[in-house]
Amino acid sequence: MAGVRKSNILLDSGTNELEVLEFTIANQHFGINVSKVNSIMQTSEVTPMPNASPFVEGIFKPREEIGILTLINLGAYMGLPESDFPDRDIYIITNFNNNYSAFHVHTVEAIHRITWERIEKPDPTIYGGADGLATGIARIGGRLVTIIDFEKILLEIGLKSGLGTEEPYNGENRPRYSRPIMVVEDSTVLERLLNEFLQKAGFTNIIECSNGKEAWDIIASFKDSGLPVTDHISLLITDIEMPKMDGHRLTKLIKDDEYLREIPVIIFSSLINNDMRHKGEQVGANAQISKADLHKLLPTIDLLIY
Repeated sequence: MAGVRKSNILLDSGTNELEVLEFTIANQHFGINVSKVNSIMQTSEVTPMPNASPFVEGIFKPREEIGILTLINLGAYMGLPESDFPDRDIYIITNFNNNYSAFHVHTVEAIHRITWERIEKPDPTIYGGADGLATGIARIGGRLVTIIDFEKILLEIGLKSGLGTEEPYNGENRPRYSRPIMVVEDSTVLERLLNEFLQKAGFTNIIECSNGKEAWDIIASFKDSGLPVTDHISLLITDIEMPKMDGHRLTKLIKDDEYLREIPVIIFSSLINNDMRHKGEQVGANAQISKADLHKLLPTIDLLIY
């Protein structure tokens, strides 16, 4: 078993950088944000589970402090061929949304430090559009590395991840709210779920952006309007991981600007932990909530805009 090196860049604030763990399945190159990786290990004995998803190999226990994990065969999920050398395969153990999981891959190549600007939004005609698995494409060392939407995988398999399942509190008795709320989320699945959640809670004017750069271009255009900035956006909810510009960089740009800093910003991410919370505080976020704690989102919104 091996831990994953996480350098000091992950503690810096608003640099728009990340570290990507590159791995392969059937000689195709994929990536995951190192912030989501707990450790990597070679294959281990796995206990099959009856009636499980066809992509779930079973359960195993890597070490005491983590407990029993579900192992997902990532190649099977993506319809790729099995490994030529299965005894050399690797398990990537992840931890996001306060939940551990394990993914079976063929090799782990390296960790690369890059900027989010180098990650392009995938072409929907090639990568499946809203139903696709890729959240970004990065050119690293002359090859294309596809950044995988691991939250989407766990949601589709039915494992605990993604948004929490809590319904909006007060339900139909909540007042309608027509002031604009901007949601910045690169995962189309989670964007749709979050949009539906907010509409059920009475929010009728939602501006959707798929990355921080797209959101920043819209927000910066308001600076010459002469109106209070909150007339344009009464609140912003942003993910952290996004192509072109991440949520920390977006938050820093907003809070460093004398006109824009009045916009309340909620960082809503699967990556919220002690290190990331510190990072969010440094860039000036008004609140930070894990996607697993959806029940905390609406009370926080109400506190910031009413």
